[in-house]
Amino acid sequence: MISAQVLSGTTLTVGWLGYVPLLAWATSQARWVELVTDRRRQHLLFGTVVGLFALWLVRRDFDTGVSYHFIGMTAVTLLLDWPLAVLGGFMAQVGLLLLGRQELTALGVNGLLLVGLPVLVTEVCAIAVERAQPRNLFVYIFCSGFFPAALTVVVCLSAALGLLWLDGLFAMPEWLSDFVGYLWLMMFPEAFINGTVISALVVFCPEWLETFNRTRYLQAPWKEGGG
Repeated sequence: MISAQVLSGTTLTVGWLGYVPLLAWATSQARWVELVTDRRRQHLLFGTVVGLFALWLVRRDFDTGVSYHFIGMTAVTLLLDWPLAVLGGFMAQVGLLLLGRQELTALGVNGLLLVGLPVLVTEVCAIAVERAQPRNLFVYIFCSGFFPAALTVVVCLSAALGLLWLDGLFAMPEWLSDFVGYLWLMMFPEAFINGTVISALVVFCPEWLETFNRTRYLQAPWKEGGG
């Protein structure tokens, strides 16, 4: 998460100009009738928002104006599908805003970095897996859960550093040359958290996952010759 003090006014404005249309698009694509009529989906949405809010509260704030915390949006996207994932991430941001743990002016930029980009990476990976139509359950778990979560760290952190570098208001740390080494330390726990959640849901509650094809992954193995 990035503080407004290390971002230029132009970047803050562009962040809102990008985030507001994303929220509007997600609102138009969400299946509201299904959400209103299905209490189970309502519980999933609000429970996910609370879990995401709690995850984002566990963070390390640095004096330089940036914060580090786990993202968790990969599991949220696979659980709710991308429109509700975007809106759920926004609601979690509003919760942080109300607690004073996020600035309103920087909400747009952070929304694109912590919600928009992770949802995009996860959705692209999920579509690629679905097009391949694998029948192996572990392909879904690793290629839709573990891998996108790790890739999200690379994409989001690279985008954030690039943004800070372009604005020129943030003093780049001396350890930037060791970026790859630190990146591995961030990728593994993010992948582990999201992958573990998806694995547990696949085993115990596969019907909760909007992106999980139960017919293909959980059908009985086909044997030649019948029987």
